[in-house]
Order: sequence, then structure tokens, then C-alpha cells
Amino acid sequence: MMAQSVAVLVDGDNISGKYATDILTAAGKHGEPSVVRVYRDAQSLSDWHNAYGYRMIHAGTGKNAADILLALDAMELLLVREMRCFVIASSDGDFTHIATRLRENGAKVIGLGEEKAPDAFRACCSSFVELGTRKPVAPPRLVPKENMSVRAFDLNVRTIIAALSKNGTGAQICEVGQLMKSLHGVTTSGFPEKNWRSYFSARPELYDLDPPGAEAKVRFRPEGFSHATTDAQRKIA
Repeated sequence: MMAQSVAVLVDGDNISGKYATDILTAAGKHGEPSVVRVYRDAQSLSDWHNAYGYRMIHAGTGKNAADILLALDAMELLLVREMRCFVIASSDGDFTHIATRLRENGAKVIGLGEEKAPDAFRACCSSFVELGTRKPVAPPRLVPKENMSVRAFDLNVRTIIAALSKNGTGAQICEVGQLMKSLHGVTTSGFPEKNWRSYFSARPELYDLDPPGAEAKVRFRPEGFSHATTDAQRKIA
């Protein structure tokens, strides 16, 4: 049985050529990478010029030129060549639209990007693979420290997770972020962690996460919140 064809489309303005091998390795797990393209200004210096196995598509110097050309090619590959598996490598949230459209038409979309990739893009992909080395995260502590601090911010997050969770399965990460913004006007942009997955991962005492994926969920750890002291309580004390 022939392996399915995979289209590998890389936003060369956003992703470094140092990830060229990692991208092809990830793509190979889903089939045969028969279309492998990187989109950028081919006239400017880049480590992509030394990446073997990629066809460089000159997008020019216009604003978002590479993004637009990549999206057009993706739809052409879907509709004309009937490809049904796409690897889109970028950390740019603008690719949420093309990822959504491809999936609506029955295609699988594997997103690849760095830690800074926004939750919106991650959630619109069938699955997401993070590129680069992440800082190690301490394993969850089932019995948190008594003096661990929980801000009102986290209490609001816990309330939203509880409201969305069914039978303890948790809430989708993207939905938590959307409700925190709409109900409380809060995003993670003001924190060292620039997306919700990173925020939850940095607090294993309070939150438990599914592996990365389009419908990944987060759950709060009751024991974490029960042993924690809120900032407000600290001030009163």
C-alpha cells in the first residue's frame, strides 16, 4: 500500500532553516513528503539556502507575501491535486484561517512552530509539534507546598475550567483563553509565558494538561488549590 502524499509548506520568513531536518522528520511520520516548499524572499540571505530537499518559492518583499502565496498553494494542492495531508511550519497566528479551511475540506493539518506559536493556530491544526528545545518542566507534585501562592487570576481560570468541564475531562485550552479575555479582559501577553499552554505547563501544582493537539484540554488540580494561599489572603494576614 502506497504511503499518502504529504505537502510540506514552510513560512520561511518566520521559521529558521535550522529546523529543516526536524520538519521533514515530523512530516515523514504521516506519509511521503512529495511537495516540500519554503516560502520567502529568495534574494535575501537565509539559512534556508543550505537546506537540502526543499524547493524555495520566491515570494518577493511585499507585506505578508510569503503567507499569502503559501495559503494559495495549499488550496491549489487540496483542490487540484487532491492532497489530504499538510504540514504547515510557522509560528504565525495568521495561518489559523488556512488550517481551518483545509480541515473543513477533509484534510489533515499538522502544525509545526516554536513555543511562541499562539494557541489559536495550535487549536486549528489536527495536531501540533513544537520545534526547538523547551526548558524542562518540573513533574507535578501531588502534595503542593503549603505556602504556594495563587492569584485571583488563577481562581478565575479555575472557575472557567470547572464551568466548561464535563465529568472531570477538563476544558479546551483555547476556550479557556477566549473566556478569560471576554469575561475578564485578561490575556497571557503580560506574563513571561506568551501562550496559555506555556502558562499552565509552568504551574504543574495547579494544572494538568493533555499532550499538544487541536482539542487539548486543561484540568485544575483540586489539591493544588486547596493547599494554596491566595494573594488576597496573604495581604489580609
